[in-house]
Amino acid sequence: MSDLIDELDAKILTLIQEDSSVSVADLADKVGLSPSPCWRRIKRLEDIGVIRKRVTLLDPEKLGLGFEVYVSVKLSLPSRANLEAFEARLADWPEVVSCDTVTGHEDYILRVLTKDMHTYDDFLRDKLLASDLVSGVESRIIMRSVRATTAVPILLADNRASVADKKAAGA
Repeated sequence: MSDLIDELDAKILTLIQEDSSVSVADLADKVGLSPSPCWRRIKRLEDIGVIRKRVTLLDPEKLGLGFEVYVSVKLSLPSRANLEAFEARLADWPEVVSCDTVTGHEDYILRVLTKDMHTYDDFLRDKLLASDLVSGVESRIIMRSVRATTAVPILLADNRASVADKKAAGA
């Protein structure tokens, strides 16, 4: 990403991660730009894929989906075909809100949201364990979320070039 974003881009990204519904005019005012250059920066960040999409975050508990489980999944044979087949099945499992391949003993970590323990048990028995691809499952029920964010820590990106640095370099 080396020269993809500068300090103004970082400010814009930080603000829209906090509230993606902020108007371009308000965003421009907060970062010290006029609306047109601010909009062009946002558009460029979208075009180069830094901004993938803008979404609304919902509260699962308020929707009755407060039972959260992290599930480690081991496939019986982690071949390319089985990995692809398992990943394809996930599309039919709305309970799975994220799935990551991992290193170590397990092949996947799933984040599963359901109404309660009984609904999770149904998912586990009827979908996950019913799959002939799965040889082992370990569930970790979330008792309380201590910290959760969807924000990318932009300030940790060591490859940002400041506007002053770019000007000094003649960019």
